[in-house]
Amino acid sequence: MLLFCFPSTSSGIHAPPLTRRITGISPEGARHPPVARVRARPRLTAGTPTARATAERVTRFRPCIDIHNGKVKQIVGSSLSADGSRASVVNFEATQPAAYYASLYREHALPGGHIILLGGDREASERAALAALAAYPQGMQLGGGITEENAERFLEAGASHVIVTSYVFRDGRLDESRLLRLAHRIGRERLVLDLSCRSHISGSESAYYVYTDRWTRRTDLRISGQLLEWLSEYCAEFLVHAVDVEGKQIGIDEALVHELAVGSPVPATYAGGVRDLADLERVRLVGCGRVDVTIGSALDIFGGALSFDMVVEWQRRLEKMLAR
Repeated sequence: MLLFCFPSTSSGIHAPPLTRRITGISPEGARHPPVARVRARPRLTAGTPTARATAERVTRFRPCIDIHNGKVKQIVGSSLSADGSRASVVNFEATQPAAYYASLYREHALPGGHIILLGGDREASERAALAALAAYPQGMQLGGGITEENAERFLEAGASHVIVTSYVFRDGRLDESRLLRLAHRIGRERLVLDLSCRSHISGSESAYYVYTDRWTRRTDLRISGQLLEWLSEYCAEFLVHAVDVEGKQIGIDEALVHELAVGSPVPATYAGGVRDLADLERVRLVGCGRVDVTIGSALDIFGGALSFDMVVEWQRRLEKMLAR
């Protein structure tokens, strides 16, 4: 299958027409303050992770720290349950604390990674996350249970951005009023939208739909260029887990990577299925250097076979290519 990186012309049926975006009217016709009033995104420089989509053309490795019950773990995404009643499939549980991994990423100059709180003992997980943020201030984003009420606390604690998903959805639909209030409160430049999704096949067509509530609830948002353009008015970046392959080390979802490459006007990070350096190269090639990538269970620091040091070397080679 040949994939080319041209601007997307797909028309997601759930994104409002451009005229509605300008006037601040939602797809359902509900009025709220115009998008233009959201705090403007600052000018980006090539030295910051969020500059990649404008000043840079190189895929970046974005490291991760997933925390469950206060412990660093790697969990198969599709095994999560909304209420925690079903036991999740755990690929790895670390003996080192979250701060150890944050320090490792800082030592290797790997900014823009994310810390995700996966549930369980919230208090223990927050303590671990705050320690990690202190170990790498402004170096990592934080998500999992983020709301309008607690977002600023994590930003003040050292998170470069907060990642939000379930809070801005209600009954499977995007709650624009919540999204807009959050963007107003913290600034769109500090907000990352988690658009983790699953593929659905209808007849001869396949489409990706955003999932929330620990990836158990399908929303009405279909990933498309128009949707990504619309939502980019509210945020600095997108984080997208391919839920069907997340944690399984069975290869990347190339079609989703390509969708992000051609459709997203802001930096987008893909996660899911990476097994080896060849998969990293596929993300780089299929994503035309416009899509960043996260690796979890496959890394040796999380019990996998892929050398963390080799991934860092791969990143450094790309940076040298860019500098030429």
